[in-house]
Amino acid sequence: MEALARLDQTLAAYLSPEQSQNVKRAFFYAEQAHFGQTRRSGDPYVTHPLAVACILAEMHMDPQSIMAGLLHDVIEDTGISKTALAEQFGDTVAELVDGVSKLTQIEFNSLAEKQAENFQKMALAMARDIRVILVKLADRLHNMRTLGVLNPAKSRRIAKETLEIYAPIAMRLGMNTVRMEFEDLGFKALHPMRYERIMAARAKARGHRKELVENIRSQIEAALHREGHSATVTGREKHLYSIYQKMKEKRKSFAEIMDIYAFRIIVDSVDTCYRVLGCVHSIYKPVPGEFTDYIAMPKANGYQSLHTVLRGMHGVPIEIQIRTREMEDMANNGIAAHWLYKSDDKATNVSQARARKWVQGLLEMQQVAGNSLEFIESVKIDLFPDEIYIFTPKGKILELPRGATPVDFAYAVHTGVGNRCVACRINNRLAPLSEPLQSGQTVEIITAAGARPNPAWFNYAITAKARTNIRHFLKQQKREDSVALGERLLDRVLTTHDSSIAKLKGPTLDAFLTEHHYQTLEDLLVDVAQGERLPSITAQQLLGKTQDENSTESSEAIAIRGTEGFMVTYAKCCHPLPGDPIAGYLSSEKGMVVHRENCKNLGEFRETPERLVALRWHNEVAGDYIAALKIEVENRRGVIAVIATRINSMDINIEKIATGDKDPLFTLVDLELQVQSRVHLARVMKRLRNIDGVRKVTRVKN
Repeated sequence: MEALARLDQTLAAYLSPEQSQNVKRAFFYAEQAHFGQTRRSGDPYVTHPLAVACILAEMHMDPQSIMAGLLHDVIEDTGISKTALAEQFGDTVAELVDGVSKLTQIEFNSLAEKQAENFQKMALAMARDIRVILVKLADRLHNMRTLGVLNPAKSRRIAKETLEIYAPIAMRLGMNTVRMEFEDLGFKALHPMRYERIMAARAKARGHRKELVENIRSQIEAALHREGHSATVTGREKHLYSIYQKMKEKRKSFAEIMDIYAFRIIVDSVDTCYRVLGCVHSIYKPVPGEFTDYIAMPKANGYQSLHTVLRGMHGVPIEIQIRTREMEDMANNGIAAHWLYKSDDKATNVSQARARKWVQGLLEMQQVAGNSLEFIESVKIDLFPDEIYIFTPKGKILELPRGATPVDFAYAVHTGVGNRCVACRINNRLAPLSEPLQSGQTVEIITAAGARPNPAWFNYAITAKARTNIRHFLKQQKREDSVALGERLLDRVLTTHDSSIAKLKGPTLDAFLTEHHYQTLEDLLVDVAQGERLPSITAQQLLGKTQDENSTESSEAIAIRGTEGFMVTYAKCCHPLPGDPIAGYLSSEKGMVVHRENCKNLGEFRETPERLVALRWHNEVAGDYIAALKIEVENRRGVIAVIATRINSMDINIEKIATGDKDPLFTLVDLELQVQSRVHLARVMKRLRNIDGVRKVTRVKN
């Protein structure tokens, strides 16, 4: 078999004869296990694991990884167990194969859930041994190379998954060569006609550019030679998917994208990199702001290089990358470069250490994620190719994705810092938490003991760690708020029967919880707060009384403070304010919804009186509340600005403003303001009526 001979030849270059023999033994074992099985193409199935092993051997992976590549489908597709593999090839190989194998014994509700669960299982295996992902990437690479035999729908699904998950993972691990092949093969499967058009255009452009590229290359080489530098200068060509993405994102033509000439200079040492940089800057003028030093500050995946952009002949932009041979190897193969897997961390290289740190982050996300779909969404968010570098006040550098905000930075420092964050300083100036950060800035996070995450942070937090932890905290907080509200609602009804939750605790309550399939009392109270169980009926059941729908028993109104949390919301239809007569409605989606007593929508809810709750405002109400006003003003220039200025002078926030013409003479202004009470609103309305040109100010009713 030609592929087997090629594998032998590759292995002989860097493995001992004994190690090569063990790999060959794994091949014969896989061949026997897959005997009689064929691929869609009609080839014997063993050709696939053999191709995967060849890919891993080309990366110069260790023998265990290559053996796992040969055996990766044995557990999944044959009757051979993990234990049997361990007896034959050792525990390490068996664990690697098990980590790559899919979850075949579990029924899933959807394909998305199945994919998410499989990825979650693989992430846990990666935490134990990072080589799992390398075997998986090699497996996926050969599957992508042979997509042509599958039906179009399946090939598109696999290609989409590869572009969304596996290509970014390869990028994150620094495996640029694998990443580019993933992208081009995925692009070809998803958009075959676009792929062909761009490939033909690139081939045509290559012919036109050949002479100019050669002139620039020879000029650079001659200048380096004069300075006594030994370097290899090569022209870089953009891969097809990269061209397509830039055309789509920047809305540029193919000619505009290709109007950039890119070169890579490979040297022997880091010192020479900087000397060569000075040399190329003396040939052509550098473009200001286009120099990046990834040697001093490597990317999160370990990538190192000097990047600069020069203005060449006729004004054409020239991109230059300068790096050592080791950096070049790392840029192409990342974590797989010079693989020296050891059990102790001291022997592992920097790239592997970074990869393990990233996998550890995946584990943390997995622990707080609600389910596998939520987890995989977090992973997708986290796979950013571009980083920025932010300094802590003590000078430590943190890597964050481009577009990150102080909230992302706070969670990158520590989860506890993120949860207690209230404000920040960027370069010693107070700044909003929503401000996008720039590379090189120093960020200081200000925390407070009683602070907690704000749901609004979701609008600008972009890292998976930040979003996952915010979501987790808010879920916990919502549960705590639900328990507190449920207790108040249930105790309120029980009080009318001369009872309480405290008095019922014991065998009676335990029997009720068991009968209705509740693990704890808290679970029952959550259902009461969320409207899943009605307080009156639940109370009657707890007390063993017959349900009486016509019961006229009244109970004391619940006092609203404004600090109840997520489970008490204020209706947007009538905007209740402290001082307004109010009533509540138990919604299964929003918990307790507070309405004004005369709200039209509340009248509709009276058809289900068991969901209505008597409410009153507490004597000490906290916070600001939304009030809606309608203002009729003369239709003249500057009157809206006068109204806004007057409101601002009263230190009141405007939440929303909209205008509409009533007639040629008058304009209607719709305002939503933050006020503290009904009395406060009355004072605001009085001052607005005194403005010249204001005809009428009314509070919006429903």
